[in-house]
Amino acid sequence: MPQSIKKSAEERMEKAIQALRRDLATLRAGRATPSLLDRVQVEYYGAMTPLNQLANINTPDSRTLMIQPWDKSSLADIERAIQKSDLGLTPSNDGNAIRLVVPALTEERRTELVKMTKKFGEEAKVAIRNIRRDANDDIKKLEKTDISEDESRRHQDDIQKTTDKFIAEVDKVLAAKEKEIMEV
Repeated sequence: MPQSIKKSAEERMEKAIQALRRDLATLRAGRATPSLLDRVQVEYYGAMTPLNQLANINTPDSRTLMIQPWDKSSLADIERAIQKSDLGLTPSNDGNAIRLVVPALTEERRTELVKMTKKFGEEAKVAIRNIRRDANDDIKKLEKTDISEDESRRHQDDIQKTTDKFIAEVDKVLAAKEKEIMEV
């Protein structure tokens, strides 16, 4: 039973790392990538819909994103959603497609992106610590009925080691993204 609690906690911590990587992929580091638009939601026939479900997104070159909607009537809605987003990009509409030119990052924007990166990292660390707390609570409940106090302590120590490993992984992912952002 304690093994399944530890395994479940480890799986949930791994999912927190994956969520962090997904969030960091949406931050631009000076080059165009379709994942920059993953968080953009378009109001389409009254429902908020992810942009990638309404259009084909590709990168004709390293600084340009091209968005070709499947339904041409959604072009204005897509353009509006991009302008409302926190991307800081200005869409250019030619009637058939929208082009987004990703400008070179200024030093000020780079430091702002690093702050956002750290915010995402802190959220991931909080999620991992919450998973640790839940697992430790489950172990303590077992202590009352199924396992001894020494076993409980040993399992809690194992959970702490797993937590430390995943916190170090968060730090490693953040350091790589910060290096990518600060690259000129």
